[in-house]
Amino acid sequence: MPNTPPYTRREILAGLAGGLALGLLPLAGQAREPAQRLHRSIPATGQRLPLIGMGSWISLNVGSDPAARAARTALLREFFVLGGGMIDSSPMYGSAEAVIGHALAQLGPQATLFSASKVWTGSTTQGLAQIADSHRLWGIERFDLLQVHNLVNWEAHLKTLLAMKTEGDLRYVGITTSHGRRHDDLEKIMRSQPIDFVQLTYNIVDRQVEQRILPLAAERGIAVIANRPYRGGSLITRLKRQPLPAWAGECDCHNWAQFLLKFIVSHPAVSCAIPATSRVKHLRENMGAGLGALPDPTQRARMQAYVASL
Repeated sequence: MPNTPPYTRREILAGLAGGLALGLLPLAGQAREPAQRLHRSIPATGQRLPLIGMGSWISLNVGSDPAARAARTALLREFFVLGGGMIDSSPMYGSAEAVIGHALAQLGPQATLFSASKVWTGSTTQGLAQIADSHRLWGIERFDLLQVHNLVNWEAHLKTLLAMKTEGDLRYVGITTSHGRRHDDLEKIMRSQPIDFVQLTYNIVDRQVEQRILPLAAERGIAVIANRPYRGGSLITRLKRQPLPAWAGECDCHNWAQFLLKFIVSHPAVSCAIPATSRVKHLRENMGAGLGALPDPTQRARMQAYVASL
């Protein structure tokens, strides 16, 4: 792996033409406003999306237990209070969609919600039923984003989702992979299909997508969602035993969660990272990565080298 981020392609199309919303970083001589949340623009529309979202695999899969559901409702309430936007789920995440729907029913309409789920079945007909079931479970009429999960039956499902978008029943269409798999197939689809989003694994140690996928997303105007930012928690477990470097404060990183997340979302092609947690304390740490300064390429290289040395 290179020691510096291989942005190229004119530094990922000059930071996606300034897609990190202007006014969210301080101008020379200006003090930064407190608690000013960072966003990046979705290339297809220019809609602004908070850089830190929420995943739901395992963390929101708590079944029908009333106490567990109440705790997850409190978690989502805090997420929205802190300016959260994207919640990403899937039919393969057990009861997560039902738990999200329960929480949204308790909390009422949330202006910042960016609803993202997936279709995950080898059957085209079952895919239609699955999408309808996701609508019912979330309690919403229209998703912001539906994605073909791990490229399963992607040709047929993309036709369904693109037709929904044309008819006004869906805002954005995407595809997903995880664990660094099927990058060749991912690249072919990105080059040939009119998708709006791609979701993939990207973190400080899993950086294969820096070589071709992230530059291609910038070139094609495709938003990027980064999953597994902590490698399923193993990165946090490994690093919390080590000291956070003093220089991490230069880019407003106050804990390891923010260090890892800011590395991800400081890449100009990344639109959103989706850490998952069941604890309000950890949620607040995660959301703090969407505030303050982001590391520049030199700082990113330093972060990468420091983690590799531990």
